[in-house]
Amino acid sequence: MQKKVLWIVLAAVLASSIQVNAQYAKTDSNYHKWFVGTSLFVLFGNFDTKNPPNFVQIDIGYRLTGKDVIRISPKTWKYAWPNGIHPFLNKAYKKPEEKFPGYVREYGVTVSYARFLWKGFYAQLDVMPTYQIFANDNGKKIDNGFQIFNSYRMGYHIKLFNDKFFFQPSICVTHRAYHTQLPDGFKQLDDKWSKFIFPEPGLNVGFNF
Repeated sequence: MQKKVLWIVLAAVLASSIQVNAQYAKTDSNYHKWFVGTSLFVLFGNFDTKNPPNFVQIDIGYRLTGKDVIRISPKTWKYAWPNGIHPFLNKAYKKPEEKFPGYVREYGVTVSYARFLWKGFYAQLDVMPTYQIFANDNGKKIDNGFQIFNSYRMGYHIKLFNDKFFFQPSICVTHRAYHTQLPDGFKQLDDKWSKFIFPEPGLNVGFNF
């Protein structure tokens, strides 16, 4: 499933190159300042039969100018393998010996700033503090934690249906900038892996109003 999603993202990035007027003009006062959206990985990832993240994300954004965008995104998901294992490119992902003795459920709010650089191309910084719940395989809580998870992203903004909707394929570096100590059994596995992941694809959609 993950490899199929990656190919879809790459195809979308290539297709987006034909768009030439995606950026909002500096002097345009008629564009929609507000938008809501989500990640299509909410749909793709939740169909995973082995490690479904039960992922929920809602984006609420505001365009300060034609080039500057801020967004907050409440979200929650769970995972049973260390975040440092690349889910598409590393064969260690989903191997039984790399699995946590349970799983992590996280609740966070991402704060994002995006800047259009040229046409529809933009750069974006995402900073997400999260509250973590560590549970065993039976779903019993064993500990709490806190994490700051950042993304450094490049993407392309595609307008759809007279700018009622938009589509944003992207690619990023993810960075676990800070986290409290993980409980025993989780820590030993997590310490084996990098705090950075690259490349990680993104696939967001939204509705302007």
